[in-house]
Amino acid sequence: VVFGGDFRQVLPVVRRGSRGQIIDASLRSSHLWKGMRQLRLITNMRAHNDTWFADYLLRVGNGTEEADDQGNILLPDDICLPSTGEVDDLEKLINHVFPSLDDNMSDSNYMTSRAILSTTNDNVDKINIRMIERFHGDEVIYHSFDSAEDDPYGYYAPEFLNVLTPNGLPPHALKLKLNCPVILLRNIDPANGLCNGTRLVVRGFERNTIDAEIMIGQHAGRRVFLPRIPLCPSDNDMFPFKFKRKQFPIRLSFAMTINKP
Repeated sequence: VVFGGDFRQVLPVVRRGSRGQIIDASLRSSHLWKGMRQLRLITNMRAHNDTWFADYLLRVGNGTEEADDQGNILLPDDICLPSTGEVDDLEKLINHVFPSLDDNMSDSNYMTSRAILSTTNDNVDKINIRMIERFHGDEVIYHSFDSAEDDPYGYYAPEFLNVLTPNGLPPHALKLKLNCPVILLRNIDPANGLCNGTRLVVRGFERNTIDAEIMIGQHAGRRVFLPRIPLCPSDNDMFPFKFKRKQFPIRLSFAMTINKP
């Protein structure tokens, strides 16, 4: 059995859990840990051209980076965008990550070579909504078909199900525009590059399919058609019923959570 994970950068998600509960959920806290053989990566390929940042991440992971009494680490100024506490701070962040956005909306490499990272899906959704509103072109909205599978008497109204957006599922109202970047949420056809986490750019719209172009990996440049598929949350205990959503398995990817890229 092979276990994967980066315990020093992205800890397990425990809904409404304390710091101690999150640490306890880590594989390293398991009684199985002592019997495992650990294989550690030697070279950080993503930061191959930025050795200072790679070393900084190692110091944070090793616990040798300077921190205050609460364990908070002071981030270097050169990797931070100062916050003024004003409403336009988000706009400053967007302009920093997506400079000259109006002139590069049709540039696929520009759109998929950058993203804003956040720790929560709520923040990611807010940023993506702001970004798609700034994006040029006519919008297309695809609405999902939601159901509670074990609700024969219809206790849960469709209007209630529509407002639910569990982790790992697309929203009920999926708002898209031509050339906007999206990320795939499921393994549809791994052999042809359609894997969970694949980044694409929307090229066209049909009633029940979306024309998209793969932008990363060995299949970059390939045009694909994405269908609506039935989707269920990975956490079966999230609701007191079995939730199912039939929707295109994608989300906007102007912004993503830290453990998705």
